[in-house]
Order: sequence, then structure tokens, then C-alpha cells
Amino acid sequence: MTLKITKSDEVIEVKNLCVTIYSQPGLGKTSLAFTASRPLLLDFDKGAHRAVDRKDVVQVEDWGDVAGIAATDLANYDTVVIDTVGKALDCLSADIIRGSSKLSYGGALNQQGWGQLGVRFSAFLKLLRSFGKDVVLISHMDEKPDGDAIKERLKISGGSKDLVLTDSDVIARISIYNRERHLIFSPTETSFGKDPANIGAMPVPDASAEAYATCLADIIAQIKEGMNALSEEQVQRKAEVEWFAIKLPEMTSAEEINGVLGRAKKAGKDIQKMVVARAKELDFDFDPEAREYVDPKAALADELDDEIPEFGDADDAETPAMAAE
Repeated sequence: MTLKITKSDEVIEVKNLCVTIYSQPGLGKTSLAFTASRPLLLDFDKGAHRAVDRKDVVQVEDWGDVAGIAATDLANYDTVVIDTVGKALDCLSADIIRGSSKLSYGGALNQQGWGQLGVRFSAFLKLLRSFGKDVVLISHMDEKPDGDAIKERLKISGGSKDLVLTDSDVIARISIYNRERHLIFSPTETSFGKDPANIGAMPVPDASAEAYATCLADIIAQIKEGMNALSEEQVQRKAEVEWFAIKLPEMTSAEEINGVLGRAKKAGKDIQKMVVARAKELDFDFDPEAREYVDPKAALADELDDEIPEFGDADDAETPAMAAE
């Protein structure tokens, strides 16, 4: 089988995301999840009834309720919400223990069991994304003292927290400051975060506001747009580097070099350095006032031409011998 390589000048399109949202209780995580595009919520936590403007829900009693999920089940939905991911992992752990006593000890997963949990949960997320769906993982927050600081952590038992951190493309926490809820994507020393689109933080509209109805759908669309735009930018930059690498060696005059200075400035400092290097190879001087390159050899030739007298056409020119007569 031939290895399929995506070249550096080819776009890797981001079609769906796995987004984790966590916070303290009561900050509207589930309600916010229902503002995603055509959501279906898998309710492991049995709290969907408290959400604002509740959408379609699957109340999960056992992992078997969702294990056989198929593309046809999700045909009318764009987003699958797992609420909460901690309870979902507990439910999956119980299913693993029931399935094989070798994977547990004293009613809890042993080392092999934890490995099985990671494999099966990651496979479940990949299955959902293979259907073309965005996945939103909801998690409660746990606070852990660390000296004078309080560290915010996902409230997930055991080492399964690392599964969520690894499988998530985006991680954001809901925090309140200036009396407003904000989604904060940037990680800090005391909290988790993943911000591939460099959003930083953004306010969450009040539930009564018109913008709230599509809040998470708009955020996910913005993240995809930002990530795909970054890929397009990389493609354009690659093309510019290649263009200058080919064209600069063909340029031999100051006019040609000056003609691409504006384009090089837009392309970035590394390409500007390529232009400067080519100008030095040609022994051009930079005129800071005119902000362009000049060819000192050409300038000297022009000065010499100005000093040579003009005799007119050869037929009309008076030779020294003619002057003597």
C-alpha cells in the first residue's frame, strides 16, 4: 500500500471537531450545548431536564443504549453532546467490568481495564466523527489546592481524564468575571485549555438574547473557519516562497528588484531577507530616502555618459583634422 502523504502546500480541511466544555455546577453547560447546530444529547448525567430550551435527548441507562449507534440514528443531527463525559466513562467502565472479570479487581478497573477503557472510548468518539458529526463533551469541574493556588481540573475519575484531554481538539471553561459568563479557551498555570484558532476568550450571551440560540454553533463554525484559514494561509505562503525562489535568481536589474519590494513586504520577513540577499549578490545599494535599490555601476555609467561631449551624427561630426584645416 502506498503511503498517502499530504504535502505542505495542500490544505488539511477541518470538517468536524471534538470540543470539551467544563465549569462549576450551575453555569449552564448543558444549556450552552443545546445551542450547537442540530444537537442530540446523550444524557448520562440525568440532568437534561434542567436545561434552557432543551432539544432532543437520549437518556442513557447503560452503555448498551449507545454502543450500537449508527449513522442512520444521527441523520437529522449535526452535533452529538455527551453529558457528562465523566459519567459516560463510568458507564463504559461498568460495561467493561461486566464483560470480563479479568479487566477488574475489587469492582474497579485494573491496569488492563484502563487500557481497554481508553481504546473503546476513543473508538466511540472516532465513530461519531466518522459520521461527519461534531462532538461536544460536557464535564464538571473539580478544584484542587496547590500551595496558594487553586487548580481547576476536569471532574473525571482515575486516569481517564487524560483520554479526554488527548481526544479533544478544543477545550474551554466557563468562567464568570465582570458579572458575565465567558468561554475561556486559553490554558493557564491553573486551568486546562486548547485554543487552536487563537480565540482567547469570548462572552456568552444571556439566555434571553437572540444571539444565544446559536451561540455554540457560531463558536464551532468560527473555530473551523480559523483553522481552515490558517491552512489556506500556509498554502499561500508556500506558493510565495516558491515564486520568489524561482524569480529572484532571474532578476538582474535594480528596477526588477524594486518591482517586487511591496510584494515581499506583504509576504513576510523571511522573503524580504531573500530579496535583500539577491540585491547584495548584485552589489546594489539601498537608498533609504527613496526606499529602493540603486545600481552604483549603472549610476557611474550615466555620469560618464554625461561627461562625454556629443558630436552629433558620424557624417556631420567635425574631426580634429578638419578643424586643423
